[in-house]
Amino acid sequence: MTPHIPENTTAGAPAADTTPHITVEGFDSQVPVVIDLDAPRDGVPLVIETQSGLERCAAAIAAGTGPAGVDAERASGFRYGQRAFLVQIRREGSGTWLIDPEPFENLSIINDALQGVEWILHAASQDLPCLLELGMWPDKLFDTELAARLAGLPRVGLAAVIEQLLGFGLAKEHSAADWSTRPLPEPWLRYAALDVEVLTELREELIELLQADGKLEYAEQEFAAILAAGVAPPRVDPWRKTSGLHQIRDRRQLAAVREMWLERDSLAQKRDVAPGRLIPDSALVSAAKAMPSTVPQLLGTKGFHGRAAQREAPRWLRCIAAARDLEDLPPLHLPTNAPPPPRVWSDRDPEAAARLSTARPLLQEKADVLNLPVENLLTPDYLRRVAWRPPSDITEEAVATELRTLGAREWQIGLIAPLITDAFLNPQPLPAKENKATAATE
Repeated sequence: MTPHIPENTTAGAPAADTTPHITVEGFDSQVPVVIDLDAPRDGVPLVIETQSGLERCAAAIAAGTGPAGVDAERASGFRYGQRAFLVQIRREGSGTWLIDPEPFENLSIINDALQGVEWILHAASQDLPCLLELGMWPDKLFDTELAARLAGLPRVGLAAVIEQLLGFGLAKEHSAADWSTRPLPEPWLRYAALDVEVLTELREELIELLQADGKLEYAEQEFAAILAAGVAPPRVDPWRKTSGLHQIRDRRQLAAVREMWLERDSLAQKRDVAPGRLIPDSALVSAAKAMPSTVPQLLGTKGFHGRAAQREAPRWLRCIAAARDLEDLPPLHLPTNAPPPPRVWSDRDPEAAARLSTARPLLQEKADVLNLPVENLLTPDYLRRVAWRPPSDITEEAVATELRTLGAREWQIGLIAPLITDAFLNPQPLPAKENKATAATE
């Protein structure tokens, strides 16, 4: 496999050779010594920010050939929400395009230009939600991170995969930058263009790896499942994801966290700033635990800090006062159909604990043979659920049906349904002295 080397490779860089760089189990990959990928082959493109420019971009992309590399840059930690502030697209025959979404109502014209085209993304689940907000959604997907996992690569970050398979060094120093900055600095634009520079070549290398191991069908089913699942619906009671909420053991204090979280979220949305930049989650928890009744008490609460802590102190105090007067308090825990933590299974249901402890090593052994992470062989939650409440009649067909209902893909079911069935029919009980100690490590 000979990777494409950009025409603008750094002057004086060593020529490509056949020095072995990595060996993936079952497939020897010859790649050149690492060459820094520090500039796009066609130069840094101008950012599209006008309607005429967007139309020109769409026409060029539609006229291109083959799959399209797609990426998006957000301003997580700086702005409210997860919207994209830059979209990058590269397709053979059309070059690289950088689009500022902010001036446009949506990018549906770009989506139309890509109709029927396979999109190449790295860690697609991170970018697809913000692309959907812009009216963009692929008809077909190739996720290079997921493909790298299935191929058994030791590191699956974009820079690491590019280095392992193509021999290029890709800097990632601007990944956490504030992409809402305008104008965007030239080094950031260069970085953004490079993120899609070699995605097509990377896809080709990954396909070759997957084909060699007989895993290409696995990957295709995974990509189809991502598209079929779409974007997850909004979380119920998102305030319950407040970091440190487990410290709260009182329902009124929990109500205080909720009231402050909702107020912070509303203020953050109004100011278009990340909520944590007003006051962090830890400050909400500290204030709720203290339940102060005056501004001086609030500002004197240990752990209560943040840019908007003092300036908006009366606002947060009103939230605490509202929680203090509430009659309908939120429950400490929401009802769930999820099984309990495995560490308590041996006490609550020893038979379920035995099923789980017997099945887990069988799946791990299978994953090792296939050279892929066990969590990609089967989502751990699926195994816990079927072990906790197995089919009434444990057969391979019944287990397969349960796994399919939970969301397992057919390639996974074909590999693991027989293993799980055997484990459930022949569970090996934990030795009495090891039950609790072993469960505590799960």
